[in-house]
Amino acid sequence: MNDLSGSTVVVIGGSSGIGLETARQARAADAKLIVTGRDPERLDAAREELGASATTLDLGDAPGLGRFFGELPAPVDHVLVAGGGPTYATIAQMDFEQVRNVLEEHLLGSLRIARECATRVAPGGSLTFITGTHARRPGLGLSVAAIAAAALPAITANAALEIAPVRVNAIAAGFVDTPLSARLLGDALDERRQQLRATLPIRRVVGPADVARLALHLMTNTALTGATYDVDGGQQLIP
Repeated sequence: MNDLSGSTVVVIGGSSGIGLETARQARAADAKLIVTGRDPERLDAAREELGASATTLDLGDAPGLGRFFGELPAPVDHVLVAGGGPTYATIAQMDFEQVRNVLEEHLLGSLRIARECATRVAPGGSLTFITGTHARRPGLGLSVAAIAAAALPAITANAALEIAPVRVNAIAAGFVDTPLSARLLGDALDERRQQLRATLPIRRVVGPADVARLALHLMTNTALTGATYDVDGGQQLIP
């Protein structure tokens, strides 16, 4: 049972998508919530729905990140990092300033958060990163997303040793039917859903609740650290 009674859960990127659904499930498991987001309107809605404390935060803002962790009621019990989605562009079309910002957020931001969690998360508590599965197969426009997806498991494994007894894990999500997916795919969203229902071994599309359930398990199962867990409906098995 994913019982979080008496626990404080911080969800970075908790105002939409996977982060918001994880916050909902954590609230249902009796956790006290602190959520962050970039969009003030979505963050306000999440705060009202969840009865959570809420802070506007950009993962690329190193000083802001430090202030946020410095002001947390110490210690917290669990931190989930769900902020920031993938960026897609071919090498020929890349905006390298944008690429620099994305990698700053995903890679250096993850290291900064791990360093903060070493002293701000209770012993035996957890830090969980959300990443993607883009590193599995090459594809047009996937270079930056693949770099981030390949790097997070290495950061996770090393952080699990360095900030122990805080536990560190990662979730590698395949396609998840979120508002971000809808914005990225636009009119092609329904076609993508139909394709996945026909080809995935589970014969359905993965949703935010699927990822959130695993996130809560990683928070509450104290035997788990240093690993990356796939939630892709078996997409990696498809040739």
